[in-house]
Amino acid sequence: MADKIRIGFVGAGGIARAHVDAFSKVTDAEIAAVTDVSKDAATALAEKTGAAVFDSARSLARDAGVDAIFILLPPFAHGEAERAALESGLPFFCEKPVGLDPGFLQEVAAEVEAKGLLTSVGYMNRYRSSVNRAKQILEADPAIMAFGGWWGGSPGSHPWWTDKSKSGGQFHEQATHTVDIVRYLFGEAVEVYAAAANGFNKDIPGYTMDDAATVTVRFANDGVANLMCSASSNAGGSLFLDVHSLNHNFHFTEWEHHVAIKSKGADPEVIHGEAGIFSIEDAAFIEAVRTGDRSGIRSTYGDGVKTSLVSLAANRSLETGKPVSL
Repeated sequence: MADKIRIGFVGAGGIARAHVDAFSKVTDAEIAAVTDVSKDAATALAEKTGAAVFDSARSLARDAGVDAIFILLPPFAHGEAERAALESGLPFFCEKPVGLDPGFLQEVAAEVEAKGLLTSVGYMNRYRSSVNRAKQILEADPAIMAFGGWWGGSPGSHPWWTDKSKSGGQFHEQATHTVDIVRYLFGEAVEVYAAAANGFNKDIPGYTMDDAATVTVRFANDGVANLMCSASSNAGGSLFLDVHSLNHNFHFTEWEHHVAIKSKGADPEVIHGEAGIFSIEDAAFIEAVRTGDRSGIRSTYGDGVKTSLVSLAANRSLETGKPVSL
């Protein structure tokens, strides 16, 4: 393997640009190849990074001489990139959420497992010291209830995010980070029930998302969570998560997921979230590719699929009005 790990980017949109910035702090890797359905977007990213441009994910995986692939695509665009990585036996990092089709996700997860392929999914909050401190405490004092979510204002027109058939909706595409933290802290979900508010956002071209949704999740440990999203909170947004166990309360706030911990019979504890979290998760994946040691990976592809299945189940519950078992 070369001195620097050679990375191919499948996707050259906004999240790809965020990872380009993150790579400025990952000194043992380089972006060597890029492909995108928009040749202009691929060319612009290539000019910034010195990467070569390829016509497709398959040609990139086959011919670019890369050591791993970053799949940086909208939810509806998954398929060819994962197939290309599997066919080429290349480790891959996949941004969240990992797709929209449960059958496809489970099929890919099974093939990844069968091949023993190194993977990672972009649930960057699993790398935060605040979240891992909570996980450490909750291993001895299990989580009982969580309450949280993502609230934002009414969106403008967007080519795919506001189209639920392409994004999966706000709960699937954005609040997935909160879903994932709760899974990380509670364990596996077993049942989901959801309700939505609609008809409040008006005159937004191409808008088919729910204006707001609330989702109740029941876990195998008998804990429960009420998780929410809103794309209609124009007086101010919020990102938060409250978790409690018998003897501890955790209050996470803001993008960085700062946490205030209250413990029975002990002094409060505050842990501030790290800056540059994309660099931290990217470096963990690159180190695993370089050494073969996977212990630093906090979310594999299979784990990312499980998180997506929770929010996709919430969408099915919204459609049927009934609880959905997992």
